[in-house]
Amino acid sequence: MKVDASAFYPKLVNLLLDTVFAVDEHGEIVFVSEACEQLLGYTPEEMIGTRVLSYLHPDDFERTRAAAERVMSGQPHIDFENRYLHKAGHVVHILWSARWYEEDRLRIAVARDVTALRRSNKTRDALYRISEAAHEAPTIRALCDGVRGLIGELFPESAFFLILQDPDTGALRSPDWHTAADWTDQALTPGTGLADVTLAKRSLLATVDPATPGVGIADTDGANWLGVPMTVGERLLGALVIETREPRSGYDRGDQDLLQFVATQVATVVDRKRAEERLRFLAHHDGLTGLTNRALFYDRLETALRSANRHENRIALLFLDLDGFKGINDTRGHEAGDRILVEVARRLEDGTRDTDTVARMGGDEFTVLLTNIGDRNDVETAVSKLRELLTLPVDLGGESIRIACSIGVAMYPEDGTTAGELLGRADTNMYAGKRPDRKGQAPAHANGR
Repeated sequence: MKVDASAFYPKLVNLLLDTVFAVDEHGEIVFVSEACEQLLGYTPEEMIGTRVLSYLHPDDFERTRAAAERVMSGQPHIDFENRYLHKAGHVVHILWSARWYEEDRLRIAVARDVTALRRSNKTRDALYRISEAAHEAPTIRALCDGVRGLIGELFPESAFFLILQDPDTGALRSPDWHTAADWTDQALTPGTGLADVTLAKRSLLATVDPATPGVGIADTDGANWLGVPMTVGERLLGALVIETREPRSGYDRGDQDLLQFVATQVATVVDRKRAEERLRFLAHHDGLTGLTNRALFYDRLETALRSANRHENRIALLFLDLDGFKGINDTRGHEAGDRILVEVARRLEDGTRDTDTVARMGGDEFTVLLTNIGDRNDVETAVSKLRELLTLPVDLGGESIRIACSIGVAMYPEDGTTAGELLGRADTNMYAGKRPDRKGQAPAHANGR
C-alpha cells in the first residue's frame, strides 16, 4: 500500500512529544505542532502568526536572538538551551535543535522541555549548598544568610522571606537583611497566605498582597506567591516564602516541590543548630536565670582586666547577695525562691549596659562587671540604680513582698589588679556593709512588717 507522505507527515509531527516550530526570516511562527500547548500552554492557533521571541524570558532575549542569527547564517545547532514563559506565568526550560532551510526561507526547530531535568539538578545542587552552609555557618542567622543566597540562585526573579518561630514563645521572627545580626517581628494576620502556611503547616500557591510584602493573599487562584512550612515531625520551625511582582512571572507545582525540598533540608539544619546553640548556652550560662555562669564570668573578668591594663581604663566589680533569701525558701518553698532569683536576674540585666556582664555565682549570690567606667561616683550611681530596681515589690502568688540585697564594690586598679584580688575585696566589702539584723531575716511585705 502506497502512503501519501504529504498527508502522513503532519500526523507524525503532531504525535511527537517534542514541539516542532517553523519560523520565517522575520521571526514569525508559520507552523507549530500540537505539542506546543503542553509545552507553553498556547494552542497552535494562538501561536501561529505571532513572533516566537515574544514568548521568551526577557533575560535570555539577546543570546537567543544571536543564536537565531547564527542558525540563519547556516550554522545549525542541536544543544541550545533557553527559557520561555508559560501561559500560566511560570518558566519553562527548553533545549532546541534548529536548522535553516534556505529554499523555504524557514527556520525549523524542535523544542524539548527540560524543566524537570533542570529542577532535578537544582535539587541536587540545593542539597549540597545547604549542607555546605550548615557546615560553615556558626549561627542560625549566618545560616539564614546562606539560605537567602541559595534561594536567590534558584529563584532569581523572586523576593525571598524567611520566617522562624521562636521555640519558647511561638513568636515569628524574620532576619533583617539590612543588618548583619538584627531580627524583626513578623505579624501573623488571619486570612493571609503566611497564616495559612504556618497554622495549617501546608504549602500554598497564592497571590501577592500588593500592600504587604511577603504575606500573600490566601484563598485565591493566583500563582505569584509561594509559601512552604519548615517542619520537623509535627513541630513548626518557620516558613520560606517567595513572591514575584513581574507581570508575566509566576510559580507552578514544580517550583512548590523544589522550595518544599529546600525548606525540609533547612528545617533539619535549623533544628540541629538550635540544639547546638542551646548546649553551648547551657555550658556558659546558669540554667535557672540564663545569666552568665561562674566559669564564663571569670573568663570575661580576665579579659576585661587585660583590656583595662592595656588601655589604662577602669573597671568595677560588684558582689551581691539577697538578704533573708533563706527565709523565702523555708517559708514559701524553693519554687518561690526560684521566682525571686529569676526576677532579680532580669532587674540586674535591666539596670546595666549591654557591655556589662551580670552573672549568677551560685545560690543567691550575683556579680556585675562594669567596664569602661569613669570615677567612683559613676560606680555609686550605678549601684544606686540597681538598689532601686531590686527593692521594688515582687509579686509572689498574689502577695507583694520586698527583697533587700547587700552589695560590695571593688575597683580596678585601686582595689586590686587581679581577678582574685577584686573578687575578694568586693566580697569583703559586701559583708562589711551587711546589717547584722538582716543576715537571716525574711523579707518584708510591701505594706510594712
